[in-house]
Amino acid sequence: MNENLFSSFTTPTMMGLPIVILITMFPGIMFPSPSRLINNRLISIQQWLVQLTSKQMLSIHNQKGQTWALMLMSLILFIGSTNLLGLLPHSFTPTTQLSLNLGMAIPLWAGTVITGFRYKTKASLAHFLPQGTPLPLIPMLIIIETISLFIQPMALAVRLTANITAGHLLIHLIGGATLALMSISTITAMITFTILVLLTILEFAVALIQAYVFTLLVSLYLHDNT
Repeated sequence: MNENLFSSFTTPTMMGLPIVILITMFPGIMFPSPSRLINNRLISIQQWLVQLTSKQMLSIHNQKGQTWALMLMSLILFIGSTNLLGLLPHSFTPTTQLSLNLGMAIPLWAGTVITGFRYKTKASLAHFLPQGTPLPLIPMLIIIETISLFIQPMALAVRLTANITAGHLLIHLIGGATLALMSISTITAMITFTILVLLTILEFAVALIQAYVFTLLVSLYLHDNT
C-alpha cells in the first residue's frame, strides 16, 4: 500500500532512456498484414470489424471526407489496442498522457479546420456568426465561437485522458483494498474482488468506447468541414 498511486502513469524507462516510443509502436504487431490467400479466423474477424466500423463511420461523408478513411481507421485501431494493452498487469498506457492525446488531437483537428477553410470558406466563416445575430452581440459571439473552435482539440484530449486515467485509478484503489481486506475479512474481500472483476470488464468496454468516441468526434469535425 506504500506504492505511489500515480506510479503506473509515469513514463517507463530502460537504462535511463524512455521507451514510450517502443510501447506506442507495439499495437501495430496486433494487426499484421495478411499474406495468405485464405486468412485465419483472427484476421478475418479483425477485417470484418474494420469494415463494419469504417462503413458506419464513413457513411455520412462525401468523396472528399472518405479520403480520410485510412487515417480514421488507423486512429481507432491505435487508440483501442493501446487502451486494451494498458489493462494488462505491469503495463503502461500511453493514452493516460495528456501530451500524447494532444499530439493526436491537435493535428487532426487542424487538418479538418484547414480543409474546411480550403473547400468551404464561406460556410466555415459563417460558423463564427450565426444568421440573424443582433448587431451589438456580433463581437461577443465571434469571440465565443472562436474560443469554442480552439477548445475542441483540448476537449478531445482531456476526455480520453480523464476516462482512461479514472478507470486505472479505480482498479488500483479497489485492488489495493482487496489485498488489505484479505487478512481482515474474507467475505468482504471476496465482495470487493467481485467489484474489481466487474470494474475490469467495464474498463474493457470503456477502452473500446473511448477509442470510438475520439475517432467519431474527429469524423464529425471532418464532416462539418467537407
